[in-house]
Amino acid sequence: MSYQVLARKWRPRDFGSLVGQEHVVRALRHALEQKRLHHAYLFTGTRGVGKTTLARILAKCLNCETGITAQPCNRCSACTQIDAGRFPDYVELDAASNRGVDEMTQLLERSVYAPTAGRFKVYVIDEVHQLSGHAFNAMLKTLEEPPEHLKFILATTDPQKIPVTVLSRCLQFNLKQMPREAIRTHLEGLLGEEKVSFEGEALSLIGRAAAGSMRDALSLLDQAIAHGGGKISAAGVGEMLGAIDQGFLLRLLESVAAGDAAAAVAVAADMQSRSLSFDAALADLASLLLKLALAQSAPDALDADLPDRARVLELARSLDPETVQLCYQIALQGREDLPLAPDEHGGFVMTILRMLAFRPETAGREPAPVAKKPAAAKGDASWPQLVQSLPVTGAARELARNAELKRREGSLFELVVPKSKAFLADRAHQEKLKAALAEHLGGPVTVKVSVGEVSGASAAAIEAGERDASRAAAAQAVQKDGFVNDLVNMLDGKVVDSSIRQEGKP
Repeated sequence: MSYQVLARKWRPRDFGSLVGQEHVVRALRHALEQKRLHHAYLFTGTRGVGKTTLARILAKCLNCETGITAQPCNRCSACTQIDAGRFPDYVELDAASNRGVDEMTQLLERSVYAPTAGRFKVYVIDEVHQLSGHAFNAMLKTLEEPPEHLKFILATTDPQKIPVTVLSRCLQFNLKQMPREAIRTHLEGLLGEEKVSFEGEALSLIGRAAAGSMRDALSLLDQAIAHGGGKISAAGVGEMLGAIDQGFLLRLLESVAAGDAAAAVAVAADMQSRSLSFDAALADLASLLLKLALAQSAPDALDADLPDRARVLELARSLDPETVQLCYQIALQGREDLPLAPDEHGGFVMTILRMLAFRPETAGREPAPVAKKPAAAKGDASWPQLVQSLPVTGAARELARNAELKRREGSLFELVVPKSKAFLADRAHQEKLKAALAEHLGGPVTVKVSVGEVSGASAAAIEAGERDASRAAAAQAVQKDGFVNDLVNMLDGKVVDSSIRQEGKP
């Protein structure tokens, strides 16, 4: 006997077996039980959430030989033929390949004739948004005043492209994407019936990859069974999906927490040797950082069965919340910049190094008391001096350090950050900087931050200039040193300026 794919074998045959669309099922049940039947229904939603399946179930409810019912018998000739796609009064039309006015005219010409085997003629038009404008116009009159025996069921993934004149003539039901937990629970029950052994984590991976589509989940499940030789393991599904091992990402963030750039680069190199997708890695890294933020602010929101949960909680304790937020934004920006990088590996490494470079110096420590910092005048002191006195840490401090004061009028501070640091202009960082200024100046202030051209007058730019000048002076001193010159001449060598360090300084 030929094999039947799981998506077809386990297609719901009644409302009771339909997963995740209770709000639509409830409304249709009540309408059928009270015999309040509309002539046109519109089901909207992303792929694989049950639009066509729901249309078939509704067609069976209308034509079941037991009468109009919310619970079709699934045994009579009408029910079995609709399931098999052979019922003469049930017509499914794919608007993607039958979008013209001629096809619609032919369909409507047949609609005036009474049903041959059922109670109603049911026309299901899938991807209805792809019909041409003339085809929509041709169906308007029939859609508004159809014969008593005709029911329209329209389905679409893009309702915005349907004319308002059509929308206004239909009862519209929006089908939701399937929650991951609902997909996992459904797959567990299905595999129990199929007598296939599985690991729970593997089903979680499939539920995530399905992106809310039950049909995609069942197709992936078919593939996972074949890939695992009849068994479904987390490692096998991860390999099949090309999923990034969580261990890589945890090691990366542990390296960032420790400030160990060499270890972070080594992890990236290991990932490259395994031909992993760095775009997917950045997406998963952002997802992990979200989990860290939840662990810090709402630990109960973390899944109890989260893989490496103890390790995630430990990492959440070793990174301060502002660093987590900044790394999250850098990961998102890095993913956006990845197509512009010389290569994916280089773009990924630069993103990780950016997390290390911009990690606040005070991360993980309480800010020093304001009184112990160099005092700055509360009136006309320069912005770089004022920054040194502000009681602020993390990303908000990086915003202050990299911003230039464009204009100050009383309590109004207008700041500008360079385009390369645009991610620092986040509203949350602005609010923290505003609160720090208000605390330091002893009154309410207004902060406005824009992104644009800068002149190099920020605290960070001044510090960088001082470092460069110091290194240049050190390099010049080395070049003039007689002993060094003797070594260069004797060994036919040269001095590498970038290797010169002042004593006690990096």
